[in-house]
Amino acid sequence: MNEKMPILRKKAMSLPLTPGVYLMKNKNGLIIYVGKAKALKNRVSQYFGSQNNHSVKVRKMVENVDDFDYILCDSEFEALVLECSLIKQHSPKYNILLKDDKGYSYIKISGGEWKNISCVFQKIDDEAEYIGPYTSSFGISNAVDTAKKIFRIPQCTKQFPRDFKKSRPCLNFYIGQCSAPCAGKTTREANNDAVRQALDFILDGSGKVIEKLTADMLEASENLEFEKAAKLRDIINSINKVTEKQKVFAASVEEQDVFSIVCASDGESPKACLSVLRFRESRLWDSEHFIIDQPDDLAEARHDLIRSYYSMRDFIPRRIAVDGETESSELLSEWLSSLAKRKVTIAQPQRGEQHSLMEMCRSNAAQKLALYLGRTGKTTAALDELGTLLGLKTPPEYIESYDISHTAGSNNVAGMVVFRNGVPYKKAYKRFTIKGFSGQDDYGSMAEVLERRFLRYFEEKDTGEGFGRLPDLILLDGGKGQVNAVLPILKKYNLDIPLFGMVKDSHHRTRAIALSGDELSLTSKRAAFTLVSTIQEEVHRYSIEYHRSKRSNSQISSTLTSIEGIGEARCKALLKHFKTVKAVSEASEQELLKVKGMNVNSAKAVYKAFHPEE
Repeated sequence: MNEKMPILRKKAMSLPLTPGVYLMKNKNGLIIYVGKAKALKNRVSQYFGSQNNHSVKVRKMVENVDDFDYILCDSEFEALVLECSLIKQHSPKYNILLKDDKGYSYIKISGGEWKNISCVFQKIDDEAEYIGPYTSSFGISNAVDTAKKIFRIPQCTKQFPRDFKKSRPCLNFYIGQCSAPCAGKTTREANNDAVRQALDFILDGSGKVIEKLTADMLEASENLEFEKAAKLRDIINSINKVTEKQKVFAASVEEQDVFSIVCASDGESPKACLSVLRFRESRLWDSEHFIIDQPDDLAEARHDLIRSYYSMRDFIPRRIAVDGETESSELLSEWLSSLAKRKVTIAQPQRGEQHSLMEMCRSNAAQKLALYLGRTGKTTAALDELGTLLGLKTPPEYIESYDISHTAGSNNVAGMVVFRNGVPYKKAYKRFTIKGFSGQDDYGSMAEVLERRFLRYFEEKDTGEGFGRLPDLILLDGGKGQVNAVLPILKKYNLDIPLFGMVKDSHHRTRAIALSGDELSLTSKRAAFTLVSTIQEEVHRYSIEYHRSKRSNSQISSTLTSIEGIGEARCKALLKHFKTVKAVSEASEQELLKVKGMNVNSAKAVYKAFHPEE
């Protein structure tokens, strides 16, 4: 703990209740955090009060604070402007900082007799020709790839004329995306002409290229060069198809950036991904992503990330779309407007085309984060979507799910399954036999199981494994009745764990998530729906499997205990020795006598029960 905490708190309590900027410094006088506040006293004093409500990151920052300074401002907007300037100047360790590793891209036209084009990140001293630089590597890379497919330019690493006519054509030739010079299917002149047309397509746009190609096609047709005209027609059709596909990414807003944050817990170092889709002239123009430490407050993080992002960019669009609440969004919009010298709005799309673009952005973020963490994009997206739907601060990394199984109140059991990072963690699965009562009471059974589970937690919490670890989310197989039965248990032991039920429809399929008095529909959340359905099916399978095993053992036990002189103790001893009832039935009296606890009379009774004819 920071020894200077009392001194720092006393200093913070003396601050005025006015807007300003505060600068946290370490013992070397280095600025480690810069923040703004509407009321300095209230904001700064929070850091030096109880540390229980702070995140790990904030606690670490406070531990390193030796002193702090502050600058009074006339307004919160002035404080925001000053905060941005100071963060850019000092790059404090504990502020969210985006590293701008965005380089420039070039279109490279290879030297030699056979031309080709590619997208590269730097110029080198060779025979090639370079066009650029371009700031959007995403846009140029996509344009080059598209042009090569349309104009059938080789996309492999073969070199010509060295590899001319030396192999069979690959799949690209058969799907109409390569002219196959490797198999001698084209000439050098035709290849170089295709490269020239591809460059025109990239640099001038599809409209001008189609006009020129259409004119060439008509001329070839008039000159009775029907084969040439047919090839030009195919190229025009390919360009039109690509243009149609690009309309999928078109937006009714001509100029905007779309921001999305996806989080994923990953052991001791939870991460998040900020994804940005940039639209110009109503089409996707650029895409960027940044991997950062998982933020504690998403609304605050969106504010800091947007501020940091546009501190690195010269251009600010008229509209910025975000995937959730943003702290001081109006203030941030005012600051961005002052930088852009025109009105900039921050919106949170809820439906329609704009919401679809946001979902596409979130999907991109989930995929990038999954790749970084070595997971699957679907799992990361599902956990993020589920966490957002349930209002959790972060996606649930460790989920426990419970189900009760019985036959008309007999052989009451429960199963607990665990999903870690969205996949079954069978090492942590547990089984329970209901002990508190007999008969049918699903609510009472669920309450008993959860109480036993939490009592084990207090016994084993030092281990941090199995029962010694608390889940990020509990899902019960059932509706609000089960939820209301377990909530008092959580309150009794002062445990703050998100608790929900999984509601089934008449066909025993997952339909919704149950709260204590309401339901959340899952139908519009495809990824979350699939994950919850998988969890519900798994916990049901696991609990009913245990119930069938108990019922089978019960039936076996009743077969032996129905014999005179054979109680529970002798029944267990016989099954332990012979393993199965069949083996017991085939044993002789002498073999039965060898079992611990058996005497002559009991051995005769067992033998007679299975051999009545003797």
